[in-house]
Amino acid sequence: MEENRILEEKYKVNRAITASQVRLIDQNGNVVGVLNVKEAMLKAREAGLDLVEIAPQAVPPVCKIIDYGKLKYELQKKKSETKKKQKFIEIKEVKFTPAIGEHDYKVKLSSICKFLSESNKVKVTLRFRGREISHKEIGEQLLNRLLTDVKEIAKSEGDLQLEGKQITMLLSPIASK
Repeated sequence: MEENRILEEKYKVNRAITASQVRLIDQNGNVVGVLNVKEAMLKAREAGLDLVEIAPQAVPPVCKIIDYGKLKYELQKKKSETKKKQKFIEIKEVKFTPAIGEHDYKVKLSSICKFLSESNKVKVTLRFRGREISHKEIGEQLLNRLLTDVKEIAKSEGDLQLEGKQITMLLSPIASK
C-alpha cells in the first residue's frame, strides 16, 4: 500500500496533472509537441491509455501516453530484482579454549573455512577459564596458528583484542579475483 502511495506521489496521472500546457509524447515514443492538458488527456483516452507526467521539472512538463498499471508493475518488478541481488554479510562466531585438542581444532578450522567460503565474516573468540589467563601467550600462539592456516582465504581485521578473560579476532574473506 505504501509503495503505491509513493509511486502516485512520484508520477501525476490524468486529472492529477495541474499544468495548463504539456509537452506530449505518444505511446510510440514520438514527440507530438506542446498541447493543452485537455487535448493531451483526450488523445490518451482515445488510445485507451493514461496520461502520465514523467518530467514535472521541465517547462512545460513532459507527459507520456502509457499504461500506468504496466508502469507500476515494471517499477515494482525492478525493485524486487534489486532486492534479490543484495547480499547480507553475517558474522559467525567460533569459540576456542587454549587447551583445545588437535581434532577439535581441525573441526573448528573446517567450519571457519566453510563460513569464509560463504562470504561471511568470522569472529574467533578464545576464552580463558580459571587460571589459564596467566598464560595468555598460549592463546595468542593458537590464534596466530589459526591465522596462518586461513591466510589464503581470509585476513584479520585489526589486532587481537583482550576483553576480560577472552581474546577476540575478526576474520573477513579475501575477495576472489
